[in-house]
Amino acid sequence: MTIITDYIKSAPAEQQEYLEIIYQIAKETLPDATEKMSYGMPTFHQGENIVHFAGMKKHLGFYPTPSAISAFSEALSPYKTSKGAVQFPYTKPLPRTLIQEMIAFRKNELHL
Repeated sequence: MTIITDYIKSAPAEQQEYLEIIYQIAKETLPDATEKMSYGMPTFHQGENIVHFAGMKKHLGFYPTPSAISAFSEALSPYKTSKGAVQFPYTKPLPRTLIQEMIAFRKNELHL
């Protein structure tokens, strides 16, 4: 058990599948990163915070920093975004490839 898996298990049932999917994608893409909680959210850290994610009431919040949101703005157009965040609603399947590409972008950006 890790602190992130504890977070996922304690989340409402309807959020757990989405949290588990994004957790596995991040874990596969960032095998050397440290897993921790930061700002109350599961976080992958390696030298600095790479990405955060969190279960919200109606969506999965994904926080890959403003640079990733900007770089993937066209692909993210179907989703609600803000400066450093994207909302993936629980009513749609998670865009796994897009999430993986955004995490890889952050990894490359940090020269990891």
